[in-house]
Amino acid sequence: MSRRESPPPPSPPPQLLGVRSGEVEREDRPERAEPLSDAEREIIQDTWGHVYKNCEDVGVSVLIRFFINFPSAKQYFSQFQDMEDPEEMERSSQLRHHARRVMNAINTVVENLHDPEKVSSVLALVGKAHAIKHKVEPMYFKILSGVMLEVLSEDFPEFFPTEVQMVWTKLMGAVYWHVTGAYTDVGWLQVSSSAV
Repeated sequence: MSRRESPPPPSPPPQLLGVRSGEVEREDRPERAEPLSDAEREIIQDTWGHVYKNCEDVGVSVLIRFFINFPSAKQYFSQFQDMEDPEEMERSSQLRHHARRVMNAINTVVENLHDPEKVSSVLALVGKAHAIKHKVEPMYFKILSGVMLEVLSEDFPEFFPTEVQMVWTKLMGAVYWHVTGAYTDVGWLQVSSSAV
């Protein structure tokens, strides 16, 4: 009697930026970020236009999911580190303020994709502030990028089909590359970690 072999389990869906809830992949920092093509820049700017119309609400959704799925990230935010309830987070003026700041930073990057020097300088400022002043582990930028892309693809499915998600993944990889470069420039030694 021959034993029938069961098919292999289905492959898990590709995770944005290699981040899953509760784990972070460790990888070496590439020499440079992969540049975006003109077509990719146009895709990002077109899709971002739809997102940015609701930037505060989208930003709040991103941060709530980030803090719910990665509660260790709240340690850097004294104003809302003790909040557990998503509805309480949603009502928090401090969380809303930070959500606007995050979304405005991404907006500055998107608006200046034609100017790599501007993008680099903006992200260097963000990275240095988070490394020196806030002492945030850089892995949280990678995690936040993945969470943001998940929220965007769920909340705006008509504008974020798979091919658009791939372009945004490439952009977020570049954002992470620039931010971690700033961490390296200021002497941060923990550019990667697996503890979340």
